[in-house]
Amino acid sequence: MSALGADLRALRQSRGLTLAALADRLDRSVGWMSQVERDLSTPDDATLARIAETLDAPLSMLTDRAAGEVVRADRRRPIGERVPGLTETLLSPDLTDGFEVIHSTFRPGARSEGRVSRHTTEIAHLLSGRLTVWLGSSRHDLDAGDTIRLRGQPFRWSNPNPEAAVAIWIISPAIYTQGSTA
Repeated sequence: MSALGADLRALRQSRGLTLAALADRLDRSVGWMSQVERDLSTPDDATLARIAETLDAPLSMLTDRAAGEVVRADRRRPIGERVPGLTETLLSPDLTDGFEVIHSTFRPGARSEGRVSRHTTEIAHLLSGRLTVWLGSSRHDLDAGDTIRLRGQPFRWSNPNPEAAVAIWIISPAIYTQGSTA
């Protein structure tokens, strides 16, 4: 199983928190928090939920981890459904890389609310269905097999089609450790 401590450290650091600051917010000692990050101690379920809340991360990011280097289809970590109609799972084994690979399913009629702007480079490859993506004011209608690159420009998306659209996103730097979503 992937190490919880490494994921916690990556989330904490992406939030700009020191070990002492996180420990203070959790009313725990720095020593205990350090042991958790080094996988020498394991928080109970209630404490793990408090940690996830403090780090503004879905609890599933910390509980549904992959085993080692391989992420089995039935063990993908749900990222959370912060946008209605969008379901995302983490394809990366853990949160410690400088990039993330996300599996996104856009249900029929789903769309982003307003434009998203983030300091990333992203590649999205549409596996199935159709998806409309606006980069700035340019509209791109994607079909299965199409790939689009985003380089920090504001974007929005919509699936006005009767079938779901499924895409793989490669995002650098990692955004889910930064607490934001598509």
